[in-house]
Amino acid sequence: MSHSIKKRREQAEPITQVVDPLIQDLMAYLRLERNRSMLTVDAYARDLQEFGAYLEGATGRKSPVGYKYPQLRRATTSDVRKYVMYLAGTKRYDSRTVRRKLSSIRSLYRFLKLTGVRDDDPASVVPGPKMDKRLPEHLDVKEIAGLLRTSVAGRSEEQRLRDRAIMELLYASGIRRAEVARIDLSECDLEKRQIRIHGKGSKERQVLINMTTAKAIEAYLRRRPASASDALFIGRGGRRLTPKHIWRIFHDIYQISGLKRHASPHTLRHSFATHLAENGVDLETIRELLGHESLATTGIYLKMSMQHKRRLYDEAHPRDRMDR
Repeated sequence: MSHSIKKRREQAEPITQVVDPLIQDLMAYLRLERNRSMLTVDAYARDLQEFGAYLEGATGRKSPVGYKYPQLRRATTSDVRKYVMYLAGTKRYDSRTVRRKLSSIRSLYRFLKLTGVRDDDPASVVPGPKMDKRLPEHLDVKEIAGLLRTSVAGRSEEQRLRDRAIMELLYASGIRRAEVARIDLSECDLEKRQIRIHGKGSKERQVLINMTTAKAIEAYLRRRPASASDALFIGRGGRRLTPKHIWRIFHDIYQISGLKRHASPHTLRHSFATHLAENGVDLETIRELLGHESLATTGIYLKMSMQHKRRLYDEAHPRDRMDR
């Protein structure tokens, strides 16, 4: 089996258990005809299973996965609109999350209309909530340091070294958890402290890492179990970690870190970019390291940097504290 075929097979393994036939058909369509990534298709499946559970009145179920949802076929525009209000109201999801979940629902009903299962699209006229203009959450340097010092008791030395390397890498490079999962051993040049990343849309880029992260990866590699997998980070049975595994590793460490604020692997991405901007790195460099298509997307970190500079300015300039 060739290296590329083997890698695609590792990365295409389904993450979420799907039983409902409509969702299964949509997943196959998105993968085979629209060439969407497995991570994207998996996110759509989770969103649609949550919507199916809502329609069936099973929102209290601990996990909505692994069931059939016959009401999906019969959902009305009113059902979709009420669900959007439920997400924004009862669930208190932010506007970005609600819009993403609505996008998944729209994809399903566009597909059902395209394939003749339905002759209408109940989601097409339901508007999403206006986007929040809040700046993305990030951690300060002290909070990052506390998070990176934390390790989970009861894990083997190999697992602790692996987990530490993953956490250091997330903050050092600002890469996404899916990108962490895709890294192969051959794509790491620890001497030059750079790694080739496979980003969204099959686009590649080089990212830089600091000496601390390079040493953490080297320490992990010295104890990495023998495996037929080419993946940098492996789990049980020597198999490549999935993005969900990366999230669990982060969450387990976050839970015992003592950090008061909500955080996720993506928070480390925001923290990486914000800290670079605060310390004078130009936006074009940050854009390339993050893998953003447009500089406008990266521009939000300039706003966050200005907030930091304003605080430093107010603390340093004596005029407002002078007696008048």
